[in-house]
Amino acid sequence: MKEFILGLPKVELHLHIEGSLEPELLFKIAKRNQIDIPYDSPESLRQAYQFEDLQSFLDIYYQGAHALHTEQDFYDLTWAYLERCKLDNVIHTEIFFDPQTHTDRGIAFDTVINGIYNALLDGEKSFGISSNIIACFLRHLSQESAIETLESILKHQDKITGVGLDSSEAGNPPEKFKYAFQLAKQAGLKTVAHAGEEGPAQNIIDAIDMLKVSRVDHGVRCVEDEDLVKQLINNKMALTVCPLSNIKLRVFNDMSQHNIVDLLRRGVTVTINSDDPAYFGGYMTDNFMAVNQSHQMTKNELTQLTINAIEASFISEELKDKYRMEVTNYLENY
Repeated sequence: MKEFILGLPKVELHLHIEGSLEPELLFKIAKRNQIDIPYDSPESLRQAYQFEDLQSFLDIYYQGAHALHTEQDFYDLTWAYLERCKLDNVIHTEIFFDPQTHTDRGIAFDTVINGIYNALLDGEKSFGISSNIIACFLRHLSQESAIETLESILKHQDKITGVGLDSSEAGNPPEKFKYAFQLAKQAGLKTVAHAGEEGPAQNIIDAIDMLKVSRVDHGVRCVEDEDLVKQLINNKMALTVCPLSNIKLRVFNDMSQHNIVDLLRRGVTVTINSDDPAYFGGYMTDNFMAVNQSHQMTKNELTQLTINAIEASFISEELKDKYRMEVTNYLENY
């Protein structure tokens, strides 16, 4: 089964590019930019990745992101992630980035998006990995700040497919950003939002009803509301679930308690993703392996996770057909 999972074509829909910054690359970039890091080695930094909850992670996440200054930094960050995608047989990825994390410290929006975008272009040429970019609003900041960020996003609509909502869910419900998302939808952008990770099932309902999202990021607390689960099944609303992240941030104490496989077997359109892999101990293959080890899935079920991700992606129907065929052929010929 390990060989099957490794070779299985995968599609990632929930990846924060800043969260793929491995300690070794962080030290390299910090040295290049002459920035001090309060750790004496990549190993000592990695040992600090013991998180109590989402906020304890975010504190160190933003600290790491502050080392990123130049277009080359963002290119190198994205390229390192794509190299890992190649190893994990990821054929398509839709990555998040947090503009405000960078613009609020004086880094130009153009610097960030151009570095990421150019790496993704080269990744498609070199590795055949297709991609989309989603710009996320930081929910602990104001809606006014989100709308200001949206103005920059719209100048790069040739590069950016949609907007998302991330950062601290507690105390920052979807309704806070209703107008910003309405403006994004009117401009033709896709919308997604983190909901039901540390927040209640009601946040999932509100993200769907108020923000008109095409898919829900995380969403594992949907099980608190049986009517919501039925709605997710009936409407084929995808959840971009991040198993290792959920364990690392104590959403579940142990992978055996995780509900992703139960939701899959009930007919919910769940997908597997790595979230912030440098911090949570695993990229796509690692997440698939961890879930399978605790839940003993069939090859059909593992394949369905990729099919679900293809269906929920923001690519053309033509490309979806191509990827579906690739995955189906892999299963049939394995």
